[in-house]
Amino acid sequence: MIHLTKISKQHGSQILFSNASLQILPGIRIGLVGANGTGKTTIFRLITGEEEADGGEISYSKKIKTGYFSQNVGEMSGGSALLEVMSAATDVIILGEKMKEMEALMAKPMDETAMQILLEKYGETAEEFENLGGYDLETRAQTVLTGLGIGPSDYTRPVESFSGGWKMRIALAKILTISPDVLLLDEPTNHLDMESIIWLENWLVNDFKGALLMTCHDHDFMNKVVSKIVEVANHTTTTYGGNYDFYILDREVRMKQLVASHRRQQEMLAKEENFIARFKARVSHAAQVQSRIKKLEKIERIKLPEQQRIIKFEFSPPPRSGDDVVFLDGLTKTWETPDSDPKTVFNNIAGLINRQDKIAVVGVNGAGKSTFLKILAQKTTPTQGIARIGANVKIGYFSQHSMDILDSKKTIFETIQEALPLAGIGIIRNLCGAFLFSGDDVEKRISQLSGGEKSRVVLATLLGQPINFLILDEPTNHLDIQSREVLLHALKQFTGTIVLVSHDRHFLRCLVDLVFEIDGGKMIAYKGDYEYYLSKTGRDHKKI
Repeated sequence: MIHLTKISKQHGSQILFSNASLQILPGIRIGLVGANGTGKTTIFRLITGEEEADGGEISYSKKIKTGYFSQNVGEMSGGSALLEVMSAATDVIILGEKMKEMEALMAKPMDETAMQILLEKYGETAEEFENLGGYDLETRAQTVLTGLGIGPSDYTRPVESFSGGWKMRIALAKILTISPDVLLLDEPTNHLDMESIIWLENWLVNDFKGALLMTCHDHDFMNKVVSKIVEVANHTTTTYGGNYDFYILDREVRMKQLVASHRRQQEMLAKEENFIARFKARVSHAAQVQSRIKKLEKIERIKLPEQQRIIKFEFSPPPRSGDDVVFLDGLTKTWETPDSDPKTVFNNIAGLINRQDKIAVVGVNGAGKSTFLKILAQKTTPTQGIARIGANVKIGYFSQHSMDILDSKKTIFETIQEALPLAGIGIIRNLCGAFLFSGDDVEKRISQLSGGEKSRVVLATLLGQPINFLILDEPTNHLDIQSREVLLHALKQFTGTIVLVSHDRHFLRCLVDLVFEIDGGKMIAYKGDYEYYLSKTGRDHKKI
């Protein structure tokens, strides 16, 4: 369907691709992986024609429909959410308008021959309209919107009244509704909650019949949806047959084989070069020396890829808190709003958070998870009841708002140094390195950083401090898979108490040992890990 053959591409002095190839065949499901800046988004832009390759060839099958979802959704205005989604099916809309025009003509008097010609044309148009799914376009759009968390009560809301995150969902719904032959998804799970991620996962696996190429930071989502991985690294692409877990294992095997081949080649080259150096001055060995020189010139040298450097930082043990970290009793929170009736998000919650608990707070969007965390972090007060913090508890709180209060003029190094005033330069640099800021990166100003980089800065400042109670609201948002693994490793080593909200199921599965579910204003504690919670509630999302 789409073939990228021996592509080369350069942005200024930065070489992205040299002799890179990629095939998108009918029905294939490909996950595109690689470090930030390696060119994943450029591949999408090359396919859609937004950028041109410097060399190589891009070919397409005839009459294929391509849908591309990116993080840049553009402007949306002038219609409802439902009409905005339906507007993506321009071919269907044009045919529908033609049918209406012909229906209006048929209502007027005309001779029999003209009517016969018009009826035939109308029949052909109606057949094409039906084949393109015109008759159920509105139903499809409603189904997709609902699946992505925008229910019937919001179908008619003006699209400009939605926030940026919800507009991303509308933009994604537009692409899914047209159900293209080739679907290009650049981080589709960003801004989605757990329920919407699971709906999208099911839709891609069970309902979508076309080919898929996507990037995604959600480990579980990649495993469920894709059957092939294309890694973008070292100016080229490498294909692995299998899901994300298979890719990780196979890449390690291939790397070991490559390192072994490189070592053997280096030993051979050293031996040949030593022979040339020893005998190049001897006339009796001239023919042999020349032969070996020519042999070396023809050998294709094995190059080892640059490995992303990950520094393992040993976090200092936090001070010991009391055994009872938070005591909850009769906890109720009602938000007063000037434009509507007061809203009670939860009522009469009771429970106990113990030292070294690692707790996931789960529930549908709007259940009150973030509000619950704000009360624990003492960022808001309960309307009724108590959330009593225990003895010697030192709280560290992360939310998306944490990134907004960073000083944009400071560098990464200065920001972390300010949070850890007693730490030496070496310790601060190692902490920066543990969160993937190495070398000159630490001198970048906060204003230059992406959302994911800002998240890593805040998390580094938290984990570097003597905190024994971490409260984390969506800490994995904006983080790529590698950054999530770095954070997961750090939190698994953390010996204090953790309460977090996250929609990354792999993250929860590997970390937590308790689950608090907020549902219908009540909270239920499940005294087991995330798998235990899924099995007890029947929400085992592995079976899709």
